[in-house]
Amino acid sequence: MSNCFTSADILLPQGTDLSRWAVIACDQYTSQPEYWREAQRLTEGSPSTLDLILPEAELDAPDTAERIEKIHAAMLRTLRESVFREYRDCFVYTERRMKNGKVRRGIVGKIDLWDYDYSGTENASVRATEKTVAERIPPRVAVRRGAALELPHILMLCNDDRYRVIEPLTERKAKLKKLYDVELMLGGGHAEGWLVDGVEKRLLEERIGEYEAYERARHPGCRMAYAVGDGNHSLASAKACSQDTAASRYALVELNNIHDGEGDFEPIHRLVKHCDVKKLLADAGRLADVPDGVPVPWISADGEGVLLVPARGGKLPLAALQEFLDGWLSENRGELDYIHGGDTLRALAKTEGCLGFLLPPVPKEGLFPGILSDGVLPRKTFSMGEAAEKRYYLEARRISD
Repeated sequence: MSNCFTSADILLPQGTDLSRWAVIACDQYTSQPEYWREAQRLTEGSPSTLDLILPEAELDAPDTAERIEKIHAAMLRTLRESVFREYRDCFVYTERRMKNGKVRRGIVGKIDLWDYDYSGTENASVRATEKTVAERIPPRVAVRRGAALELPHILMLCNDDRYRVIEPLTERKAKLKKLYDVELMLGGGHAEGWLVDGVEKRLLEERIGEYEAYERARHPGCRMAYAVGDGNHSLASAKACSQDTAASRYALVELNNIHDGEGDFEPIHRLVKHCDVKKLLADAGRLADVPDGVPVPWISADGEGVLLVPARGGKLPLAALQEFLDGWLSENRGELDYIHGGDTLRALAKTEGCLGFLLPPVPKEGLFPGILSDGVLPRKTFSMGEAAEKRYYLEARRISD
């Protein structure tokens, strides 16, 4: 069986200020438009991936269709003006140093989208970790369909408890060609990348094949070898376009090891905006306040408190809370947003008409066993790091023939 995770023809800019080229994943800072305004200011007049993506904070803007046309035109212009150098049939080994000093190590390559499932019903090699919301896919499909390029912010996880895939590259990086070394804008930390080709690429492919075979052998009848850590909806959108062209059958991702001791799982908090806070709290109180519940702090402009939320059948308390919020918002005025970072949640929840729920951490050790036994988790359950630690766009790949 051929590998699911393979090398790719990877594009990187040449002769470009990478500190202005690289911007954060488009699904971050959805309730903070000021972040994106500052990114726009910093990238003005320089080639930047900000011209090649549509931040989700702006998905509902009235000129979205025009913006998408401009993005597609900017992709073609970037290719025409030879902004990129192409590294064929390779991987990129990456290290991302966060502001707290922790390092996330990964490998950029491509996956076969025909080996990926987000429904939770197929015996696929790559599985979604969270419930995919069908309504969130069409806007992303509109950006990808007709695009000449893809830029990856998807973080995919392997369950490599023997440390045989990524870690050998950490030890051998001094022998690899350095591709980039950049301080990332707006508190993103530092990113470095090394080319993995030739003999090193072939050795890596052998290790990937051994890993995939090992995972399937220890779970007979199950093909799962990878789980999507970040970017579930973006990968689902790529899947929806996977038969448009031969190149679009694949998606560029960064692979991380879930057993890397420096990689954190952070909860994604809930913020209900434009709502009747008193009514929401009263109704939530009827859901929660069970004697054996998990404490979930709430915050509003008028005060703070704690709900004891049931963890049904050993599942995360988020499952019960999310089910309640979905039902409540279907019958009441309000808008749900997903917030990275406790400090950000606290600040936003102090706005009139807002109620924030501060969720507990998610244990990453149980992720693969949980998906194997129970399927996907509730949407937006966890995040691989805080908002500023998300993947920045650096590499690209052609997806039009």
